[in-house]
Amino acid sequence: MPLTPSAPSYAARGVFVCFEGGEGSGKSTQSGRLAAWLADDGYDVLSTFEPGDTPVGREVRRIVLSPETGALSDRTEALLYAADKAEHVDTVVRPALERGAVVITDRYVDSTLAYQGAGRTLDVAEVEAVARWATGGLRPHLTVVLDLAPEAGLGRFAERDRIEGESLEFHERVRAAFVAMAAADPDHYLVLDARADVETVEAAIRTAVGPLLAQAVRP
Repeated sequence: MPLTPSAPSYAARGVFVCFEGGEGSGKSTQSGRLAAWLADDGYDVLSTFEPGDTPVGREVRRIVLSPETGALSDRTEALLYAADKAEHVDTVVRPALERGAVVITDRYVDSTLAYQGAGRTLDVAEVEAVARWATGGLRPHLTVVLDLAPEAGLGRFAERDRIEGESLEFHERVRAAFVAMAAADPDHYLVLDARADVETVEAAIRTAVGPLLAQAVRP
């Protein structure tokens, strides 16, 4: 029987915001700025990331990103990322949402679909089914895609990990996948040009996040 993705699930309490995009697109900068703005306004904010923001995840991150790992089966890589997501959602993301926090994650399921699905040319529907099962179908209320040409983003790294070191064609497939996912669900995505100045991008993100905050709490 073919694998099918879990039905979408959106937290009824708290706000879940995800930052996605290719290498060097500014996700860490913008997620940090959003977290600081919300914290200054009195919200309970949790900043997190994938892979690696749990004890189990740190081991997964070491395996999947270290150049010393060498070649991995594409399916093995996808399953390792799914394991990181399962642990991350169960032990970090859901507990924070249940207390009403704004959870801001640097990468989530879309990265697996873009990198391990489109990038590795695995069957994206099968990869999605595994990743959605691992996360119980939990989806962000908003996914911010910072769009940048791969050659521009990769040029910002003096050294590259296993994924960053993949071919330009690989990263072009990843970029196209992010844009396609956003186009398919415009109500839950915001695509921004990562080449714009930091303040302009930040302002657009604040505008999109603002209406979602009714579900969040100020401790």
